[in-house]
Amino acid sequence: MKKNICILLAACAALTSCESFLDREPVAEVGSGDYFKDETSLLTYTNGFLEKYTPSAETLGYGDGYSDIVATKQSTTFLTNASWTPDLQSGWSVSDWTPIYNINYFLAHMREAGGLSEEVYNHYEGTARFWRAWQYFEKVKLFGAVPWYDTPIDPEDMEALYKTRDSREYVMDRVLEDLDFACKHCYDSGNWINSARINRYIALAYKSRVCLFEGTYRKYHSVDPSTGKPWEDTGASERFLRAAADAAEKLMAAGVYSIVNNPADVRTQYRNLFTKEAIDYTEVIWAREMSVGMTTYHDLTWRYTSGSYGQRWSLDQDFVRTYLNLDGSRHETTDEEFTTEIENRDYRLSQSIITPGYEKLVGGSTPTPTPPDFTVTLTGYQIIKYNIDDKNYESAKISYNSLPIIRYAEVLLNYAEAKAELGEFDDAVWNATIRPLRERAGVKGDRPTTVDPYLQEYYGLNNCDLLEIRRERAIELLLEGRRYDDLMRWHLGEKLNKQWYGIYVPALDTSYDLNGDGTNDICFTKGEAGNEPGVSYIQVGGTSLYSLEHDTYGRLLYTIGRNFEEKRYLRPIPQTALNINPDLGQNYYWK
Repeated sequence: MKKNICILLAACAALTSCESFLDREPVAEVGSGDYFKDETSLLTYTNGFLEKYTPSAETLGYGDGYSDIVATKQSTTFLTNASWTPDLQSGWSVSDWTPIYNINYFLAHMREAGGLSEEVYNHYEGTARFWRAWQYFEKVKLFGAVPWYDTPIDPEDMEALYKTRDSREYVMDRVLEDLDFACKHCYDSGNWINSARINRYIALAYKSRVCLFEGTYRKYHSVDPSTGKPWEDTGASERFLRAAADAAEKLMAAGVYSIVNNPADVRTQYRNLFTKEAIDYTEVIWAREMSVGMTTYHDLTWRYTSGSYGQRWSLDQDFVRTYLNLDGSRHETTDEEFTTEIENRDYRLSQSIITPGYEKLVGGSTPTPTPPDFTVTLTGYQIIKYNIDDKNYESAKISYNSLPIIRYAEVLLNYAEAKAELGEFDDAVWNATIRPLRERAGVKGDRPTTVDPYLQEYYGLNNCDLLEIRRERAIELLLEGRRYDDLMRWHLGEKLNKQWYGIYVPALDTSYDLNGDGTNDICFTKGEAGNEPGVSYIQVGGTSLYSLEHDTYGRLLYTIGRNFEEKRYLRPIPQTALNINPDLGQNYYWK
């Protein structure tokens, strides 16, 4: 591993400077004593962490692609290639370890900036440790056990360069220590609030996410997949769940954030959190801010409305079925036409996909009724959650809507799930967490008293509260990048192999009006396309993309062969890394 780490260090050293400290002159040339002089230098360096490590628009907006609830025209080769091997795996290169080096370098030298109070030092240390926790958590999700480094690596330190991987349990305990420090010491007022800078509230929210993941991962995975052996710390699941609940509870008690909820806006307020330039800091704790007046654009509208540029993200009907009716009852029918299916449903559905009444600007300033477009959608449930409703944004990288990274809604869901897993869920917790999310979406918020058989079968659980929390989590956090992680921690990766279902087709060669404007939009056929004006003809069967559940009717089917199996809960350690340092060892199921 010496060669690899030495190269890493050379590259890392080239990533630091005074002006844009992670981009320019080498640390060795700048010299920490020349750079760390005052609080401004600490702020500049940590602002570099924000610039480099804040999740990209792609990370935030491509959401639940490749999961069980969203169909895509392609999937990752990791899932589609049944013969995946360590030779094909990446993620252990110089650039993958550079952030940890940069963070550790800062932590080792930040106190060279003299004359500052302990409060100031602790805030910047907390910021850096937040980012170290962020980097390591991402590595643990991929690889499980990884080497833990909390100091910059000296190229002459052979023991450090050739060290084996530390256990997942050890690394996650260090991650928790970092987050505890950040939650205690990062600023929680002034310019650090609602400004994209890391603060105490962001740290608490993220801690609730990380600890919920690890606590449930240890509960639902009977063995550590890195070793194939039972977990050594048998009490860790409860400890992490307790930490998740405590972090969420502290943030809730602070009273700084709340769920956006104006009854007059029940049909629009959820989606507005994702389609506006201005960030609604009532609910959004941390966001990637965009601005029309700056060059901070992204391409999400283009991606979601292009059949060739994007992945044709489309909801799966099995998931659409989980959206409740407005009266709080369960929607159990799967064999009804689209316009009937989506009537009187949770308003988050019509704010996430195209439904009757949806309009967008097309070639002017007049909103135009727009049905689902089967050149874009694979299932008929065409996603609009992040889209700007204007045709002008559908062919260029010019979307300006700001993108939430962490919302208060997630904190409530983290709290609810942690309390349920701890056996401490009651009416008070329901009323503080799930009820406001449902009522914000126009759904009657009473706590169910009986298990939903459909969810029971899907998730393999009998706990009514946990099932409702899982329902709510999937719906509320749709496309926000949480679903794949949820399947991994719940030990439900096999759901990635499921069949994707589309809208119900009552009969072939019959035209249907998908958006209720009185004009037919779609016709499914096994024969030749017709010529009815305004109608798109979709071929089913044979060599086409689509088939039906039954020969001439039923739900639309779209299929990609995916190959999730037990070993894929972790990635293999890349062979390139093992060639340099065999002592890293391979993950158990990949040996």
